[in-house]
Amino acid sequence: MSLFEALGDRLNHIFSKLTKHGKLTELEIKQAMREVRIALLEADVNFLVAKDFINKVSEKAVGEEILNSLTPGQQVIKIVRDELVSLMGETNAKLEVADAPPTVIMMCGLQGAGKTTMSGKLGHMLKKQGKKPMLVACDVYRPAAINQLKIGAANAGVDFFEKGTGNPVKIAEAAIEQAKRMGNDTVIIDTAGRLQINDELMKELENIKKAVKPTEILLTIDAMTGQESVNVAKEFNDRLEITGVLVTKLDGDTRGGVALSVKAVTGKPIKFCGVGEKIGDIEPFHPDRMASRILGMGDVLTLIDKAQASVDEAEMRKVEENIRKNTFSFEDFLIQFEQISKMGNLADLVSMIPGAGSKFKIGDVDEAKLKKYKAIIQSMTKKERLNPDLIKASNRKRIAAGSATTIQDVNSLIKQFEQTKQMMKNMNNGKLQKLLGRKFNF
Repeated sequence: MSLFEALGDRLNHIFSKLTKHGKLTELEIKQAMREVRIALLEADVNFLVAKDFINKVSEKAVGEEILNSLTPGQQVIKIVRDELVSLMGETNAKLEVADAPPTVIMMCGLQGAGKTTMSGKLGHMLKKQGKKPMLVACDVYRPAAINQLKIGAANAGVDFFEKGTGNPVKIAEAAIEQAKRMGNDTVIIDTAGRLQINDELMKELENIKKAVKPTEILLTIDAMTGQESVNVAKEFNDRLEITGVLVTKLDGDTRGGVALSVKAVTGKPIKFCGVGEKIGDIEPFHPDRMASRILGMGDVLTLIDKAQASVDEAEMRKVEENIRKNTFSFEDFLIQFEQISKMGNLADLVSMIPGAGSKFKIGDVDEAKLKKYKAIIQSMTKKERLNPDLIKASNRKRIAAGSATTIQDVNSLIKQFEQTKQMMKNMNNGKLQKLLGRKFNF
């Protein structure tokens, strides 16, 4: 299950009962809110946060305007969505930029939360935005921490600074001087973590903060550790006055209560989240988009962001041209598969499509099948890819053997290709646009 999937399923089940009623009573809304409260607690949302959330929603939902509405169930869902957005911070909190470079970002967190990995991901993201970041190794205690950050910097294609296992404060100061000389506009300092919070760790972090005066102090927390992460965030904020939070493993946690609790407990926003193992698997945290995903409304804007960041425009223009000429081939199909693969986990992508969560099962977006289809196309000859009509029974047997698949797999791909080609043809002659226009009143 992906982030909030269990919570989303529970909420959708609760709200489906509300939307069946033409009118709602105050008792029915209160019963639904009790169920929502239980769902939030099971999702590991902080008890006090869940209580306050339910009180706010209930107060608005039992108003005369809602009870007398023609669509009271939909109105209640809107109130829940709005309160979820408010709970998580209203808008995306962007990184602050120093008045004079370099902008100094101090990374902190407990050992094992993913702080060093997130430092590399953050550097990679900032480089793609046109910045010139430098990663600085100030975790001088954990074995291999310096080397891990060095590898992260290399994968991100950004500058790296280290001075062995010396004084972390001196290393940080030297790094900033180096950044000024080398023209680095952003310095990301990876500080030491511990297995638990202790005074020695906090004093060291306070000394680094005092010495380098960071523009941002970002705390990395692990979504998988639930409420313990919220407690950690509160303690770090009390001592350091953090400016924001990075949440890792949001792709794997089925509860996600930490993302719903941390802003309310610390007053500091989640700025980014880690959504996978790759260097590019980091996303800005948008409370409004996340609320929509939780409630099964999709997240088209993030899907568009992913597409713009991943898709090769020149390749897709070539595919578009072939569609217009009605010469769509397996070469184009392969390009589409490869572009989709770059965008990330298919199940996550489908979850961003409004309404798709209730219509698709994980098996419908099987990544293994995608890899299998790519192997089949790559086993075809150039002529076969460009002219699918050449693929007869004997060709299919050879292609199956060459791709370590079965003839049934090859037939399945060809069938899907023909369906896609027909859809492209319909798009080309305007039938699909007419259909959409009738369905959605464009």
